[in-house]
Amino acid sequence: MKRSNEQLIKGLPRRILLMLLDCGLIVLCYYIAILLRFDGAQQYLRADVIETFMQYMPYMLLTYMVVFWFGGLYEIMWEYAGMRDLARLMCLSGLATGFIMMADLLMMPIGGGVLYRTVLIIGAVLNIAAVSGVRFLWRLVRTMRLYGRGSPKARTARDSTPLLIVGAGNAGAWAVNLCKTKNSTFGNPVVIVDDDLTKKNLRVQGVPVRGTISDIPELVRKYHIVEIVIAITTLKGERLREVINLCNSTHCRVRMLNDPQAVDESGKPVVAGLRELNTADFLSRDEIQLNNAQISEYLHDKVVLVTGGGGSIGSELCRQIMRYSPRQLLIFDIYENCAYELEMELRNKYGADAPIITLIGSIRDKDRLDEVFETYHPSVVFHAAAHKHVPLMETSPAEAVKNNVFGTKNLLTSAAEHNVERFVQLSTDKAVNPTNVMGCTKRICEMLIQTFACNTTMKCMAVRFGNVLGSHGSVIPLFEEQIKRGGPVTITHPDIVRYFMTITEAAQLVLQAGGLAKSGSIYVLDMGEPVRIMDLANRLIRFYGYEPGVDIPIEITGLRPGEKLYEELMLDSEQDKMLSTAHNKIFIAPPMDIDLARFYTELQNLQMCAEHNDEAVVMGLQRIVGRYHPNRKVNEDHTVSAAHGNTTIISKSEIEQAAAQQRAEKEGKDVS
Repeated sequence: MKRSNEQLIKGLPRRILLMLLDCGLIVLCYYIAILLRFDGAQQYLRADVIETFMQYMPYMLLTYMVVFWFGGLYEIMWEYAGMRDLARLMCLSGLATGFIMMADLLMMPIGGGVLYRTVLIIGAVLNIAAVSGVRFLWRLVRTMRLYGRGSPKARTARDSTPLLIVGAGNAGAWAVNLCKTKNSTFGNPVVIVDDDLTKKNLRVQGVPVRGTISDIPELVRKYHIVEIVIAITTLKGERLREVINLCNSTHCRVRMLNDPQAVDESGKPVVAGLRELNTADFLSRDEIQLNNAQISEYLHDKVVLVTGGGGSIGSELCRQIMRYSPRQLLIFDIYENCAYELEMELRNKYGADAPIITLIGSIRDKDRLDEVFETYHPSVVFHAAAHKHVPLMETSPAEAVKNNVFGTKNLLTSAAEHNVERFVQLSTDKAVNPTNVMGCTKRICEMLIQTFACNTTMKCMAVRFGNVLGSHGSVIPLFEEQIKRGGPVTITHPDIVRYFMTITEAAQLVLQAGGLAKSGSIYVLDMGEPVRIMDLANRLIRFYGYEPGVDIPIEITGLRPGEKLYEELMLDSEQDKMLSTAHNKIFIAPPMDIDLARFYTELQNLQMCAEHNDEAVVMGLQRIVGRYHPNRKVNEDHTVSAAHGNTTIISKSEIEQAAAQQRAEKEGKDVS
């Protein structure tokens, strides 16, 4: 508070000077308005009108200054002003003129007032022109002084790296202006491209528009461009990927402009500038439209428990949940470091007294769960705690069963016993026709969800989705680390494909699915088209400015235990029966037929098998999930390897040949 007051006092002289300047401009504009209105009239009439206006001018100036001050006119940074700021000035000037007219009519109801309305209107128009004109003229003079050709200081103050700007709209103009700011280190924009052909050969703050986005490679060569700045903040999805791939193909550095109108989650404006591309841009998907009212209805003013709250998905769920003002957010995790860091992050954002409680414990401990439910009485539970690493769970199947299956059963039981309203289980595409222990345990969790939905009053649902970008153990961070080390990038199989989704997108859709609240449902998220991992590796290598198989080698290591070539979001039998929901990216899988007596008997057997970490656990899983076909074998030294699907390592020359073939196919050439 003290710092903000000091900043306000520091900026007060500037505002006072601007107010005095505006007062002088307003007096001058009304004088000119009277001369225009009474041009050719008798001298005494004009003098009489001027005298009348001067008599009321202090009140008129006071009205203008009050409206301008509280309307935020003196908070505008005119160095970066645009059409929105000019529109604000027009509205404020019109509002002040309206107040003056109303006051004039109220003071002199008989005779309709003493101030001529035409003079007031002409004066208002002149005021807008004068006030904005002086500010933009100052901006122009300042720009010419700082960056004029005759100023050696200007030439040395800025980075002279030649830039190409993608986008000639408001964001493009903002990017150019940002680069021309005093002491800017962003580079020197020399050319702009835009797909709007009406803008070709026009100039944005002196920088010419010379072509469309498809002309980028040619313009890079012609103007010796070193860096490309993407300044189209509305560019999303497949089109953004196309533009990024085209820019990366030039081997220039590629950055993006921060949205000048954007604010962060705390409501503060995003710092103006350029940022490096990230994998979320690289694999951008179209923005999700959420039904915030539906989500808020079941989260606002509720006690919400998130198990595994310190993990990748769990932590993002907590961030998203806090936007809906829960009465209390309970972060439950066995690993205290991540949970503590998340709590500090949320408290920094929402205040030290934010309703956040971090609880350390394990879902395997039924007594600890009962204690949490009895103490805090959560209404909504998001269950994100799980062992999820596929190869590790192949070597420790008993631990996967204890945590994923019986931990979930403990949590469901405690939640049902303590009158929880809604329970949302996070599932995975690996639960469909599973070939690994982790996927099989998740399939059993889906079965538990449906059994509790049928036998309790609690609304239970599972949300099934694929791989999440940037989560712990995901392929993208691994590839990035390998590329930064100089390679090789390792892939288990050249034909392996996976579904991908950003952490934010996954968390948002989980919250949306939770709002649909059809108990017993398995919600399946639309993951888009599956991505071939070989293509992903090639694109990511090029993303960092290297050539696959040339600068960075790619090695095929063979399928890992439990791994399969492709994942499925639904069973073959589910596809024809899949139901749509109110959200176009969320579908409902048909319910499973479960023999409850046999299911619970096999669960008891599985619990006994899990007392020892051996093949009996895998056999117990197979008895419960008939579609589980393990891709694993136990070696003589007790290690576990893939039972099938292993391939020999492909040589570098073969990788280069495959990469060349892919490029040729993309360009439409015949490869013999």
